[in-house]
Amino acid sequence: MAILLGCDSVGLEFPTKHIFDSVTLGVNEGDRIGIVGRNGDGKSTLLSVLAGAIEPDGGRVTRRRDVTVGLLGQKDALDDASTVHRAVVGDMPEYEWASQPRVRQILDGLIADVPWEGAVGELSGGQRRRVDLARLLIGSYDVLMLDEPTNHLDMRTINWLAAHLKERWGSGSGALLVVTHDRWFLDEVCTSMWEVHDGRVDPFEGGYSAYILQRVERDRMAAASEERRRNMARKELAWLSRGAQARSTKPKFRVEAARELIADVPPVRNELELKRLAVSRLGKQVIDVVDVDAGYEGAAAPVLSDVTWLIGAGDRYGLLGENGAGKSTLLQVIQGKLAPTRGRVKIGATVRFGVLSQQLDELAPHMDETIREVLARYKRVYVVDGKETSPEKLCERLGFTTQQLWSRIGDLSGGQRRRLSLLLTILDEPNVLILDEPGNDLDTDMLAIVEDLLDGWPGTLILVTHDRYLMERVTDQQWAVLGGRLRHVPGGVDEYLRLTASSSGAVSRSQAPAAAPAPAQTEAARGLSNAERQRLKKEIASLERKMDARRERVEELERGMFDIDPTDFAALSSLQDEISAARSELEELELAWLEASERLEG
Repeated sequence: MAILLGCDSVGLEFPTKHIFDSVTLGVNEGDRIGIVGRNGDGKSTLLSVLAGAIEPDGGRVTRRRDVTVGLLGQKDALDDASTVHRAVVGDMPEYEWASQPRVRQILDGLIADVPWEGAVGELSGGQRRRVDLARLLIGSYDVLMLDEPTNHLDMRTINWLAAHLKERWGSGSGALLVVTHDRWFLDEVCTSMWEVHDGRVDPFEGGYSAYILQRVERDRMAAASEERRRNMARKELAWLSRGAQARSTKPKFRVEAARELIADVPPVRNELELKRLAVSRLGKQVIDVVDVDAGYEGAAAPVLSDVTWLIGAGDRYGLLGENGAGKSTLLQVIQGKLAPTRGRVKIGATVRFGVLSQQLDELAPHMDETIREVLARYKRVYVVDGKETSPEKLCERLGFTTQQLWSRIGDLSGGQRRRLSLLLTILDEPNVLILDEPGNDLDTDMLAIVEDLLDGWPGTLILVTHDRYLMERVTDQQWAVLGGRLRHVPGGVDEYLRLTASSSGAVSRSQAPAAAPAPAQTEAARGLSNAERQRLKKEIASLERKMDARRERVEELERGMFDIDPTDFAALSSLQDEISAARSELEELELAWLEASERLEG
């Protein structure tokens, strides 16, 4: 596997912060690397160093002579006065870019709805992001470095981008490095992870889910190692205190076998208990939206048509829809801020709304105050997860240090403001919580903390987000705004994406028919005989049994690691080889299962 670029013993320090300490990394052909870490720990800086945009203080960055690198920054460098046309393809003649199917597919997938000759300065934030992505992706690069590529993108576009990146290069060629807080995207696209923390970069095999599992295992092993060290010290002390006679024997002990990592972890939410608490706070009547049309004066057509949505106590609903589909309009309707042009909206007498907006308008009056000054206006004791706690403790739970409580709100970062705004919203003790993109500006660790906080919140929750992982993790049911109507999607995000794919018939700018491998596959699936279908079902069932057995074997081998003397490197290495072989067999079975399932489902 040929190396494309890398860094050797790289060190970097900014005037107020130490960033990297002797970091050595390599990017090989075929790598698909997700980069995670806390905000401010150096993820974006790492991309800039590897791309050659920032010179390190020490060490060196190497690149194979013929390697080309494309970098997408968090902020674009597009010229406001330029047209979309020129921003994307530059001076390339139309016959040249229009004759390339790959370019047409990128334009259709990202900017089919953006005015081709419109001015860049007139675009929304989401449109600018898609234009900048299209500009980068139509280029041919050996290495793509993407810094928060999913920011401002809706779920359909994120899904398209993931599919494009998975198919962009052949197996074992090209390389991708992506910084993102979108955990679904990391799992879908990446085959390895880099965790940036404390001036180091730690590599992990697999996508985000595998990274979390390995990190939990790493932390558990570190705790076991520390306990082993303490046991050793206690025995050493006892041995020394007994005098010379006892020194002829060695203290021996076995470390207790590790417990199952998640066997004793309860479900993320006690749904029945939360429902009971929500009903006690809200009563039976919450929000009824019945046969509603809604829109804005002067518009040619209503934004929403014939919408019925009955929201009860303790319901945790996710609201899906593309940018501009009408989600914000619907949120205005259910709060009573926008009167419907037809139908009725009934809001329960006990309803108290708490709203976290994308723009964080609720913080505007407090910009010159410190966090502690603002918290002082709230109650001193709250009950969270059945336990009494203070606003300051909740603040610490959301990642603020005691020192940061004296920070002026106007000086906080975007992620810190969003966390504080969420906290203040919850401290107002609403019983209906509306969250509009609460995950913006948050790193993956902080998203997990926010999710944990929301898990124990006893009320009705309405969530709007393009973060698929957050949507599926925090809500119990999903609804979608499609064509101005509201539709329940019991199949969740997958069903929503199928619906949007079937309803969007985007035509390429050159009016040439785009390649359509998926319909061809569907036709092939429809042509399966009953016998072939039965054979595939049996094959899938057999593969599932084999996968379960192989998983058990992997877990058994991994538990065996803790029965081996940690200084017996030969035994540890031999068992690690067995684990790797078992994992490879499991991956082959999973791939065969996926292929069989795709053939059956089309």
